[in-house]
Amino acid sequence: MNFRNIENLNEVILRRLSILPRDFDLIVGIPRSGMLPANLLALYLNKPYTDMHSFKNGHIYKAGERGQFFDMKQFKKILIVDDSIASGSAMTKSKQELQALSADFELSFCAIYIIPGKESMVDYFFEIVPLPRYFQWNIFNHTTLDKACFDIDGVLCVDPTDAQNDDGPIYTDFIQNAPPLYIPGACIGTLVTSRLEKYRPQTEAWLTKNNVKYNKLVMLDLPDARARQKANNHAQHKANTYKQSEYNLFFESSLQQALEINRLTSKPVFCVENFEMIFEAQSLAYNVKSGKYFPALRRIALKVRDKYFRK
Repeated sequence: MNFRNIENLNEVILRRLSILPRDFDLIVGIPRSGMLPANLLALYLNKPYTDMHSFKNGHIYKAGERGQFFDMKQFKKILIVDDSIASGSAMTKSKQELQALSADFELSFCAIYIIPGKESMVDYFFEIVPLPRYFQWNIFNHTTLDKACFDIDGVLCVDPTDAQNDDGPIYTDFIQNAPPLYIPGACIGTLVTSRLEKYRPQTEAWLTKNNVKYNKLVMLDLPDARARQKANNHAQHKANTYKQSEYNLFFESSLQQALEINRLTSKPVFCVENFEMIFEAQSLAYNVKSGKYFPALRRIALKVRDKYFRK
């Protein structure tokens, strides 16, 4: 699996910015994911930018102002930007939409990340990243979430406070009214939570109310919070489901649990606490007995990950 976060996106743009000519007049992003790299490129190249649909209507963004209409004749060379190319369908559709403008503008096309074999689809690209791959900025809408497991508290909704976690009426009210955090646009394979089985009705009601689509809900089958605290097997409980062959990614709120789930399954875990993907090599930096995550070992583990797991 290949993972790129916003820091990686910014780094590769800066490192390879020289591949782009400096005579572009306007940077145009393909909504939605193309807007982030288009904005970065426009800032670093000191050029105006807009989204593709606004471009067709003669509308751009100016620093310190809201959108401004402009005389389209003042722009000639246009760079159309998307974050990535896999099948190429989005880029092909964009080219078709802009075909009517090709007589008036010199259009060039750019993608930050492409898969091998798609080099000819664009005039400029920054990095070849094979499938499977995930990007931080759209990971919650990935097409393969039906093969993923999700934690609930700290991912789909906020974590309960200590005062709310009374295993009684206050906690029940929390489950029923917890503020949502990251609600995926796609259907989730399985929700795996350390919430107790007795709270299934309230949990299912909240999921329905917040339009969370999922295939299965796995809860902790223990009588009360005291038994859960005694068992202290949150990561093991989640790993037992995740290690099944049909799942390829786990979304976990706690860094400590994410590292332990990864250690138990040897599968990648996306940690919402720091928005990082935890690979097997990083678990070398995690001391299970002490529950500490050592920065020095982490740096070594990240180097190992980049060398062997992100090719």
